Amino acid sequence: MQINNNPHSFHIPVMGLAFTIDSPIKIAKYGISSVISIVDDIIIEKMNEYYSKKFEIPYKSISKKVEDYRAKRITSYLNTVDTIVKQSFENLKKSFDEKSSEFEKYIDMLPDFSDLKQNFIKAVQNNTLKEDLNKWIQHNLKPGNIDVNIMTKLDKPNYNNKELLPQEYNDAHAALRGFANSKLESSIVLSAGMNPRLYSYFENFDDFYPTENNILKKKIILKVSDYRSALIQGKFLAKKGLWVSEYRIESGLNCGGHAFATEGYLLGPILEEFKNNKISLINDVHTLLVEALKNKEKYIPDSPLSLNITVQGGVGTSKEHEFLLENYNLNSIGWGTPFLLVPEATTVDSTTLNALKNATEKDLYLSNISPLGVPFNSLRGNTNEIIKNKRISNNSAGSSCPKKFLASNTDYSEKAICTASKKYQSIKLKELNDEVLNSTENKQKRAQITEKACLCEGLANAALIEYNIEQKGISEGVAICPGPNMAYFSKELSLKDMISHIYGKTDVISVNNRPNMFIKELEMYINYFSKKVDEFNHSFSIKQQKYLVNFEQNLKDGIKYYQELFSNTKSHFEANKKTLLEELNNLKNKLLNIKATVA
Repeated sequence: MQINNNPHSFHIPVMGLAFTIDSPIKIAKYGISSVISIVDDIIIEKMNEYYSKKFEIPYKSISKKVEDYRAKRITSYLNTVDTIVKQSFENLKKSFDEKSSEFEKYIDMLPDFSDLKQNFIKAVQNNTLKEDLNKWIQHNLKPGNIDVNIMTKLDKPNYNNKELLPQEYNDAHAALRGFANSKLESSIVLSAGMNPRLYSYFENFDDFYPTENNILKKKIILKVSDYRSALIQGKFLAKKGLWVSEYRIESGLNCGGHAFATEGYLLGPILEEFKNNKISLINDVHTLLVEALKNKEKYIPDSPLSLNITVQGGVGTSKEHEFLLENYNLNSIGWGTPFLLVPEATTVDSTTLNALKNATEKDLYLSNISPLGVPFNSLRGNTNEIIKNKRISNNSAGSSCPKKFLASNTDYSEKAICTASKKYQSIKLKELNDEVLNSTENKQKRAQITEKACLCEGLANAALIEYNIEQKGISEGVAICPGPNMAYFSKELSLKDMISHIYGKTDVISVNNRPNMFIKELEMYINYFSKKVDEFNHSFSIKQQKYLVNFEQNLKDGIKYYQELFSNTKSHFEANKKTLLEELNNLKNKLLNIKATVA
């Protein structure tokens, strides 16, 4: 198992806009790292006001009339979170000699294999003086990281009245500046692919360059779905003197939020490739980094900086958690979806929480509701969907689009508009009325236009509802984006219960038929491949044919990899090897049948 500098061997990834927006305030004091989305400066401003009042921290509102208000709002909230976490953590350390204290909770939730936990037990045994124990606590305990996330493609240009603002005022650029100017010493997670202009903007901030102690005050984490993407992006940044401190591998389909499917590359083989190539990755990128820092006349580390490899997407049992850490030498495992049922860690309104508890496999699906045109994990019957469908039935489809963070379509105007907006959908529906179509075709096209949902509001509203914060404008309800893993967790959980589950002390899964995470992802990819075959079936272009051939071959290679993995890794798969191999063979036959239909 890899040495992990964090107290825990798991982290909580970013979820939606609101679900983890205050997670560090709730759990960082226990040594648990989590990620805040910094896409939406509007909800960030509201949360800053809410928590400043709650913790009696001086607060000054930042109006949209203030220059660079977006970045300044983000900086201010992150500083507030940092202040609260530091104070809460100091209070926790001071409580170590109290029964049922926060300190006791911190130690109790650590995994038994944790060096920190074992060293604390030794410190207690070897020190009778309270002063000595206090010194040990001060030197050894640490809070979880307050990390942030930017979807790199959410980088639309902005205007001052009708005047186009310079590139650094684009959404993602301003969000990055907001983090860079904050007091945080943590990481920024970049997701949704490469944005060269945004990556280049990192060069403007000294905190992303190493100090003479080989320390990075602010670090870069890349969320990636395959090794090739990681290598390309890591080298691109290294040529600018920027080191990637972590590659956060995420399943292309077995995850929450937007699903960026690979061409059939499965999680197991991807992790194997990272494991086998980590040293060469470090050395290759370090060489480029040294050259860039030399040209910039900045400090050059005498050896490569530290690099973590982590994974997330569909992990659901302690055995899977342990296997991933040990077999692939990983530093941390991301647990997202199950934590939506843990109010001590995430922020979900009660109506949505109840819907999550009752969700089955059929209720969780990959939808086309995202205005970005990317498949999006959804929960049937969420309040955002109910409100949207009611509008459609009243011939008033589309959102008023107050935030415009997902506005990207320029078919009808120079300024981008959102495909979930009333403005866009009204235009498209009017065009549809002018087309000569039969009723079935008309109905299908109408559904395709109106299925897009207002995610800017939907993914942010849970916090406003939960904390009774005023909502302006027309209600959009709550959209939530759990991964398929939610089907196997069916009750509200305490933080201690969830962590005990992760470390194998308890089992909170109530169903008996939960599939292995690798099997589940493979099944999802085969179903995805089948849909692509149907989609292309009537007009195979050379490009489409190449895509399907590569996709199918990658799935076959993945199946072969899992056959060997399940057969040869006795310590983890011996007990249920027969079942896993049977399920694998059934999926292999399913794939072959799809091939037969397109041959």
